Amino acid sequence: MTEAIRQAERQTAAQRPLAGIRVLELGQLLAGPFAASVLGYFGAEVIKVEPPGSGDPLRNWRQLDAGGTSYWWRSLARNKRSVTVNLREVEGRDIARELMLRSDVVVENFKPGTLEKWALGPEDLRAEHPELIFARISGYGQRGPYSHLPGFASVCEAMGGLRYVNGQPGEVPVRPNLSIGDSLAGLHAVIGVLLSLLARGRCGGQVVDVAILDSVFNLMEGVVPEYSGAGVVRQPSGSTVTGIVPTNTYRCDDGHFVVIGGNGDSIFQRLMRVAGHPEMADDPRMADNAGRVACEAQIDAALAAWCASLPREEILARLSEASVPAGPIYSVADMLGDEHFRERGLFEELEVDGKPLSVPALPPFLSATPGGSDWAGPALGEHSDAVLGELLGHDAARIADWRARGIV
Repeated sequence: MTEAIRQAERQTAAQRPLAGIRVLELGQLLAGPFAASVLGYFGAEVIKVEPPGSGDPLRNWRQLDAGGTSYWWRSLARNKRSVTVNLREVEGRDIARELMLRSDVVVENFKPGTLEKWALGPEDLRAEHPELIFARISGYGQRGPYSHLPGFASVCEAMGGLRYVNGQPGEVPVRPNLSIGDSLAGLHAVIGVLLSLLARGRCGGQVVDVAILDSVFNLMEGVVPEYSGAGVVRQPSGSTVTGIVPTNTYRCDDGHFVVIGGNGDSIFQRLMRVAGHPEMADDPRMADNAGRVACEAQIDAALAAWCASLPREEILARLSEASVPAGPIYSVADMLGDEHFRERGLFEELEVDGKPLSVPALPPFLSATPGGSDWAGPALGEHSDAVLGELLGHDAARIADWRARGIV
């Protein structure tokens, strides 16, 4: 699918599923802004409030363009309108309150209690705007003995169990080179907002309490019942998954890696025949997963030796012909060069200062009301005059006075 066709298939913002919903984003960095990005991608009007002068710190993180703005920012802040408001000043908080009263959803990721300190919490707004939805994202949630602690994704990933099960046994637990806890919290916030919008007609607005800790914990699958029922603490297992065989990563003779998932009973038989071990394919001890777990070392040694004898593409071709799930380990450069990613529409092209910039699409893909990227992350305060003037009704002289005094 060419980009031109993809563009032609996209609906305008007015036709997207969240059209008519206004989201006020009061967060910085990752979790809250990621949630608002997803909502904005599917049609919500997102107004992002940033501190005057500095803006969201993400504007200056990691790789920067020629103008000193983060490429990451251009993606995470797409489809958003940037308004500068100094929330540390009373007049700034008054402006934020006006914006809240004209919004459907507030997304914030301040330390719990901050909005209440500013008289901008859910109960402070409830009487005037009973249908307002608050999505509150924090490290440990709005309640609980840890709720007052600062909670970065790195720490919450550790406490939520994700780090414990990652890495090689006996070694330092490893971290994926991503802020996965923030992204997970953002996705949970989106789910909560959508559920709240569905329920709003019955119960009015509500608070969506999202903790990074909880969001990471939600990935723990069978870890809890395994411990509760059998006293088993799942341990790190390198590139395998405990109790499922074979599923592993193998080095090929050209230095590349392949991931092979041959843990279905019939799949295992096809895999071992392709790998030159028909005796293992027909071994009754390995006929089911429980038996293969007992023979894991033998199976992995055979597959590792086979992979080490062939280049990656040859291995993948043979496994594909045998209908065995397998694939390469891709870098971002590999993904950008793969036709499947392009055909799926997983990249979108924005224009920044007259130059194209590829950003990831935000699945899922909806057949009738798909989302889309309309513009890249804006300049700091780019929409302040329009929002404060047109939406809130303040005149140019007052906005200029606020700007001169550092309020906006």
